[in-house]
Amino acid sequence: MEKLIAHLKSQGFIFQGSEIYGGLANSWDYGPLGVEVKNKLKQAWWNHFVRKNTYNIGLDSSIILNSSVWKASGHIDGFNDPLIDCKKCNSRWRADKLIEEFNSEINAGVMTEKQMEEFIKEQNIKCPKCQACDFTQIRKFALMFKTNQGVLEDESSSVYLRPETAQGIFINFKNAQRSLRKKLPFGIGQIGKSFRNEITPGNFIFRTREFEQMELEFFFNPSDEKDWFSYWLNEVEIFLQDKVKISKENYRVRNHEKDELAHYSTATSDIEFKFPFGWGELWGVAHRGSFDLNAHQEASKQDLTYLDPTTNQKILPHVIEPSVGVERMMLAILWQAYHEEDLGEGNSRVVMKLPYNLAPYQIAVMPLQKQQNDQAQALYNQLLNNFDVTYDETGNVGKRYRRQDAIGTPFVITVDFDTPETNSVTVRERDSMEQVRIDLNELETYLKLKF
Repeated sequence: MEKLIAHLKSQGFIFQGSEIYGGLANSWDYGPLGVEVKNKLKQAWWNHFVRKNTYNIGLDSSIILNSSVWKASGHIDGFNDPLIDCKKCNSRWRADKLIEEFNSEINAGVMTEKQMEEFIKEQNIKCPKCQACDFTQIRKFALMFKTNQGVLEDESSSVYLRPETAQGIFINFKNAQRSLRKKLPFGIGQIGKSFRNEITPGNFIFRTREFEQMELEFFFNPSDEKDWFSYWLNEVEIFLQDKVKISKENYRVRNHEKDELAHYSTATSDIEFKFPFGWGELWGVAHRGSFDLNAHQEASKQDLTYLDPTTNQKILPHVIEPSVGVERMMLAILWQAYHEEDLGEGNSRVVMKLPYNLAPYQIAVMPLQKQQNDQAQALYNQLLNNFDVTYDETGNVGKRYRRQDAIGTPFVITVDFDTPETNSVTVRERDSMEQVRIDLNELETYLKLKF
């Protein structure tokens, strides 16, 4: 992991947040290349789950919502983590994570506070910071960031930064359905920032206090006989394997047992990825039933039912929610892509084998020598019309190849001494390092077929 973090910083993917002021714990900024990968990932998700899916539409709801939303959803009263303090060094930890890190086979999420306290004591679980075995009792720690709106700072002006994007979809269900005359089944997708005041964030960008979510809430008639849960779980796997090229060997699907289901859920499956620190949740697919719409209908006194045009009956739809964090997906993609290769004869390279559609640049254009600068520059400007292209003229050819490998550029085009006479260029592929000669008149067609 440390090698990956160092590589991503040096190459312009991800920087420590507020670095010139000593940093801010668990804060990360996406550099010139990282923001390209991130935006392409979000675009790939949007295309697959919203734009190209005949069922779904999109939304961009506000980050700050009326606090009544969070009261109705249960977040104000119940969205908290089990906090435990080390009496010796005063460090704070999530009790459930201490247990799961002690024994990865245990799901602490199904344990009561008393059971967690007893387990920590009986197993002599040590404080990760000072190695002492002396903890306080567990107490609840609210995860939502609280602030004030307006000029007065009192309870009447209290608002929260959203801890999830889902509730913005639920409260806009009726608006979206009516305005676009949608019939069940249909879904509403959203990509946006969420905030959680995590006790123990960490593992690089895996768990952060500020993060982006890509969420879909799919509404359907509870009497619908189609297995929509399996349908969306399958769509998630299609996206992972086909759109972002996550290897089947690197992820698994874990179905939740009944005793670990959220109170509103009748079924939940986690897609877990094999991160460098072990298996961790990447994507969740949950059957939320009608819990959210029912809660907001009761609290707001507004009718959130759907009128079936065939039966003329009012229906409170059920919901399937596939939800994934952008940062976690980024970490999975970047970790899988990072390779250190021994090329023999004392030579090696670091290569980011990113999916072609997610690479910061699709193509690099470079002149073999300074004499080819003008023709290489003209080709670069031409290709910019249809591709994401960078231009590289510094250093010898070998160093430039390595530089493009390190940032994941799939193809490098070299303009050389033969180009004026043959009207052709050399095209090198990143992963195989194979080179082919392509006529300039056929170059764009060749490249379009690759992407």
